[in-house]
Amino acid sequence: MGLNEQLAQPGSSYGDSFQIATVDSVINWGRSYSLWPYPFATACCGIEYMSTSCADYDIARFGAERPSFSPRQADMILVLGTITYKMAPVLREIYDQLAEPKFVISYGACASSGGMFHAYSVLQGIDRILPVDLYVPGCPPRPEALLDAVIKLQEKVKTQGLEARRQEVMDKIREMNERNKPLVVR
Repeated sequence: MGLNEQLAQPGSSYGDSFQIATVDSVINWGRSYSLWPYPFATACCGIEYMSTSCADYDIARFGAERPSFSPRQADMILVLGTITYKMAPVLREIYDQLAEPKFVISYGACASSGGMFHAYSVLQGIDRILPVDLYVPGCPPRPEALLDAVIKLQEKVKTQGLEARRQEVMDKIREMNERNKPLVVR
């Protein structure tokens, strides 16, 4: 087995002496265990998120224990709860201020689809204004569901390079803009 085959399998171990890895795989591994969330909590899902940070569930095991309340110091936004049309521009501005590469988790039925609030004032899913990476279902979702979403996001960060991430976000934004075009009747 040559060096090229070994580099195709990063993390391969040769006894106790050393491991072979690419620089990208080491950087992605480090980024996956240092996700700094910005919790945008507006409703009962915020309480469930708080319990995820406590000792029973301990989100710190996954490297996401440092909630940042400044978007410039976070790279993942957790949208927890109902978002109204009046809050939507603020949420979008906060998303734009996050550090690159940025990730979005929609937590709960209200953030994902408007939940039980099918009203003129409630945004029917944050995927109309943000490129969502993961949806966590439930009303309210259990803390284990958020931990599962963090683990899935870690796997995504480990396997996806920066250019692939940038392209994915651009595709989601293009799709979002296409879906949000006003209907023109002639």
